[in-house]
Amino acid sequence: MLTSDFHFIQLQYHLYTSNLPHVNNLLPNQRSIQSFFISDDLREQLTQRNEAQLSITPGRDLGLPLEVHVYHSLCPLESNLPDKPNQFYGHRSTVYKSICSVDGRPYVLVRIEDYRLSNESAISAVENWRRIRHCNIVSIREAFTTRAFGDSSLVFVYDYHPCSNTLFSTYLSPQTQAVFFNQQRSSHSNTVNGNSRRKISESILWSYITQIASAIKTIHSAGLAARTIDATKILVTGKNRLRLGGSSILDVLQYDANQGLARYQQEDFHDFGKLIISLACNSTHSTQNHTLSLEYISRHYTADLKNLVMYLLGKQVINKSIDEIIVLIGPRILNEINCSQFYNDELENELSRELENGRLARLLCKIGFINERPEFDMDPSWSETGDRYLIKLFRDYVFHQVDENDNPVLDMAHVLTCLNKLDAGVEEKIMLMSRDEQSCLIVSFKEIRNCIISAYTDLTSGRK
Repeated sequence: MLTSDFHFIQLQYHLYTSNLPHVNNLLPNQRSIQSFFISDDLREQLTQRNEAQLSITPGRDLGLPLEVHVYHSLCPLESNLPDKPNQFYGHRSTVYKSICSVDGRPYVLVRIEDYRLSNESAISAVENWRRIRHCNIVSIREAFTTRAFGDSSLVFVYDYHPCSNTLFSTYLSPQTQAVFFNQQRSSHSNTVNGNSRRKISESILWSYITQIASAIKTIHSAGLAARTIDATKILVTGKNRLRLGGSSILDVLQYDANQGLARYQQEDFHDFGKLIISLACNSTHSTQNHTLSLEYISRHYTADLKNLVMYLLGKQVINKSIDEIIVLIGPRILNEINCSQFYNDELENELSRELENGRLARLLCKIGFINERPEFDMDPSWSETGDRYLIKLFRDYVFHQVDENDNPVLDMAHVLTCLNKLDAGVEEKIMLMSRDEQSCLIVSFKEIRNCIISAYTDLTSGRK
C-alpha cells in the first residue's frame, strides 16, 4: 500500500445509500435503486483499485529518476525509513509502482540497491520464471541492471496487483496483532506460548493451503523452486486470494550454476509447514516451538491440518513430494473449487446488474448530441424545431421535473424507467409540456425513440 507523505483526494465510493428498513419489503413488481447497480462493497473495492493504478507521486520530489529503462512515473509502494530499510534476504530493497512506456500498463519494480552481479549468467535464471503463468503466482516480466538511481541496482519487474497486502501485514504484523487484541480483550482469548491469539477460520486456512500447494505444484513441475514461501512475500490480492511474490529473485542473488534443486524444493515444503503454523497460531514465534504449536492446532483445528503440518515438518520422509501433499488435502481442494464457483456466480450476478447500463449511456449520449446544439445544416434553430423539439421536451420530462413547491425532483427510479422504456420503444404514452406551459403533446416512447434515431441519423449523415 502507498504510505508516503502525499495526500490524495478521497473519492466518493458510495454513489447510492442502502435501503432503509421500512422500504425493504417490496412488492414482486417493485425494485430498489440498488438493484440496478453492483453492490457498494464491490464498487468501492474496484474503485479503490482504479485509484491505486492511476495514483502518481511526484518522483522528482522524492529524488527518484524520471525514467528507468522503459518505466516512468515511479511511485513508492511501501515505507522505507532510513533507520529501518526494507531487506530482501539481507539485501536492501525498495518497491515501486511504475508505468511502462511500451504498453502503458502499470508494473511493480523491485529494486535491489547497490548490488553488482557476480556472474552475468545469473540474470538468465529469470527466463525460466517468465514462462510460468499461474493464478497464484505474481508473474515476472523481466530483470535488468541500471544506474538510474545513482548506484548499481538490480531491478525485477512484476505484474501490479493494486491494493494488495502481504500475509504478514494482514495477520501477523504488530499493528494487526494489536487490533486483534483490542477487539478480543473483553472476550475469551486462546493462548499459545503465553500470548492471546485470534483463531483464523479453518476454511480460510485450507483455502490458502490449497492455493499455495497449487502454485508449488506448477513451480516444481517446471524444474524450479519457489524459495519465497514466507508471509512477507505472499500477497493477498483479493477476497481470500493469494499470490506468491518475489519469484526468481533468490535464484539471481544466490546464483549457483550447479544449484541443488532437490534441496531447495524440500526447503519449500519445510517453509510451507512453518507458514501454516504461523497462520494457524497467529504468531511468527510459534515456529520456534513445534510441540506447543501442534498442541494448539490439535485443540482448535481438525486432525487433517495437524497431519499435514507434521508431514511437511517431519523428518520421517526425506524426499517429500507435492503430489503426496495434494493427496493429503484432496477433499479440501474440492471444497475450494466449490467456493470458487459460488464466488464466480456471485460476480456474474453483480455483472448482470451493469450489463444493460451501457445501452442507457449510449442513449444519453445521443440525446446530448442533439439537445441544445447551436447550429446544424445552416439552421441556428435546428435543435428547437421538428422532432428535435420533441426530444428537448422529453429531456425536461425525464430530468427537469419539479414538485408542487417548485423543488427539483431527483428521482433516479423515474429516470431509469423512462430511459429503459425509451430504449425498448414501448407504446406507452406520456404527456410532454413546454416550459411556458402553453402547449402539451401526447406521444409514446416509441415515437420519441424514432425521433432520436432520425435526428441522430441527420447528424451522422455528413451534412454541414
